[in-house]
Amino acid sequence: MTLDSYAAAVADLDPAPGEVETAEVVVTDDALVKAFVLGPDATVDPHEHADATNVFHVLEGEPTVIRDGEEEALAAPAVVENTRGAVHGARNDTDDRAVLTATLAPLH
Repeated sequence: MTLDSYAAAVADLDPAPGEVETAEVVVTDDALVKAFVLGPDATVDPHEHADATNVFHVLEGEPTVIRDGEEEALAAPAVVENTRGAVHGARNDTDDRAVLTATLAPLH
């Protein structure tokens, strides 16, 4: 047995170029942790959460993180806080996959 929810959730994810595959890593009444695996040239479209904070954890690769019109390529490991109402997303401009998790809390 392992306490690690991440490894099992992303083990079989292998997106094609331009594709994003996702997996729920942790789901509770209070929080959601979701993994995003971005193939080369893939994008998680910018969006917002009015009632929750969303924290990105860059775990693999070098995705470009977008927040409120600003963009920054971040190499793993990195953490980005997206406060309530912040428009956020990510894209992978590299030839390798990029992996990040997004923690959303609180859930309503």
